[in-house]
Amino acid sequence: MIYIGLLAAFWGASYMFIKVAGRAFEPTTMIMLRLLLASFLILVVLALQRGPTATVKEMRALGWEAFALGVVNGAIPFTLIAWGERHIDSGVAAIANASMPIFVVLLAIRFKPSETVHGLRLVGFLVGLVGVGVLAGVHPQGGWWGAAGTLAVVVASVSYAVGGLWGQRLIARTSGLVLSASSMLGGLLVLIPFGLWQLPSEVPGWKATGSVVALAVIGTALAQIILYRVLRSDGAARVSLVTYLLPATALIYGVLLLGEPLTWEELAGMALILGGVALGSGAVRFSRREPVAAPSP
Repeated sequence: MIYIGLLAAFWGASYMFIKVAGRAFEPTTMIMLRLLLASFLILVVLALQRGPTATVKEMRALGWEAFALGVVNGAIPFTLIAWGERHIDSGVAAIANASMPIFVVLLAIRFKPSETVHGLRLVGFLVGLVGVGVLAGVHPQGGWWGAAGTLAVVVASVSYAVGGLWGQRLIARTSGLVLSASSMLGGLLVLIPFGLWQLPSEVPGWKATGSVVALAVIGTALAQIILYRVLRSDGAARVSLVTYLLPATALIYGVLLLGEPLTWEELAGMALILGGVALGSGAVRFSRREPVAAPSP
């Protein structure tokens, strides 16, 4: 359970790092540097574990799909969240991003016709979407730019959901870290021209620079290593618990370290989204009472 707590702490802190780094870096530049540092660190770990030759061979065996996965599961959602946090608090971004499991199940319905949604699961999806609406608000904090920022993070969740389903198919062909390194390189290649074009005109301060480094090392590379260790030892069901812990940790960081306000919309949206995720994903089921047979006369 300690690894689940570490993942929640690391990923929750990522929203804070993005918020601080966003004061000096454009979203594409920030994510370019994030993927550059993180992919380098993971490649070093793989080279030490398997050797450079075996690492390159496994990455080449994945072909173009792993690189394309990096666009869908890295470059697009990372950049959308970074852009969104220019207009919303880091805690709001984390709560909106918690809607991702809802889209995973909805997409699974399309690509797995045998999957049906009814009853409590359907209610869960609707509750989660209501939570997104409450979070964005009719008159959101930050005005309509705040609503746009929240919706950008929701679109990032859809992109994550697509990447998650795609990654489940690819992971059967290789190890998690090889897939992670390959996909990060794919996302990096797409972002390089945009990131270089938007480089800051002057050297950013140590807080912004340190936040990018922490985002890459702690929130990406180290978190990926822990993630695949937990998947190997405890399975995907245990990893899914992070969904429920991450918004709370991000809110704590935002309120205590960044001075972000805690509003009733955030709390209500978090409760509705996480409640919808719990019902829609099937994590919560209400047991039915078996009818008691009448005694024989």
